Amino acid sequence: MKDRLEYIFFISFSFLFRITGLKIARRFAVFLAFIFFYLIPIRKKTVFENLNIAFPDLSSKEKNKIAFGSYLSFAISLVEILYLPWMKESEMKSAVEIENLDLITEKNKLGNGVILLSAHFGNWEYIAASASLQLNKKFHIIVKNQRNRLVNEWMNSMRTRWLNDVVTLGVSVRNIYAVLKNNGIAAMVADQRGPEEGLKLEFFGKKTSVYTGPAVLSLKTGAPIIFGIPIRQKDFSYKATLIELDQTNLPDDFDEKVKIITERMIRYLEKIISQNPEQWLWMHRRWKH
Repeated sequence: MKDRLEYIFFISFSFLFRITGLKIARRFAVFLAFIFFYLIPIRKKTVFENLNIAFPDLSSKEKNKIAFGSYLSFAISLVEILYLPWMKESEMKSAVEIENLDLITEKNKLGNGVILLSAHFGNWEYIAASASLQLNKKFHIIVKNQRNRLVNEWMNSMRTRWLNDVVTLGVSVRNIYAVLKNNGIAAMVADQRGPEEGLKLEFFGKKTSVYTGPAVLSLKTGAPIIFGIPIRQKDFSYKATLIELDQTNLPDDFDEKVKIITERMIRYLEKIISQNPEQWLWMHRRWKH
């Protein structure tokens, strides 16, 4: 019953935004951010704990600005996601301006598949849908199931509305390997905390567990890793630059290779987050272990 009530509440906003249109719906995001930052604070303590670790030298005023900006960014993304059922294909295709997009096609021709990495930054759902439409290629989106089954099914229906397919993380890693072995394109976000017993690296100066999946997949399949992180502009459009992660000058030991590749991923994430910290999702307990 709880799941159904949450779903009804969730989907009601989707229909509301159909009436208002996306432009007005985005203004509503400011209202949502205000509620969940000031009136009904959700994970606010975690956000400031994270900011204190990442930016210890910033003033309280500066951290507060980043924190509220993060809530606003997430609220805008949520509104945009809820509007997806009413979005035209042409609108989604042009939603993200992607520099170096041909890099995906170029690497895909090598026959080892492609690993596309993004982060919980800007609107991460947009870049997968927009890039696949621009290339007219199917992406296999690696997803983690949501707690609410109905919301989860709705989200996956949006992810597969145009060209893309979904592969559920945790059901079978073999499915992801199969995608890459068949020269497919696997897209995922890999900026959240890794398992407690896993590899730990410094992230913003403090060690934390990291997700090594992309590095392992790349080494075992030969698939290159391409980063594409969408940065929201003032007019609510998005821009992203695709870059291939450097995998040169690696040692012979497999575990050391995984460590170095993952560290290079972390350093790139730090760079992007530092440039626009308010667009990253700081609500996740990134330094839990």
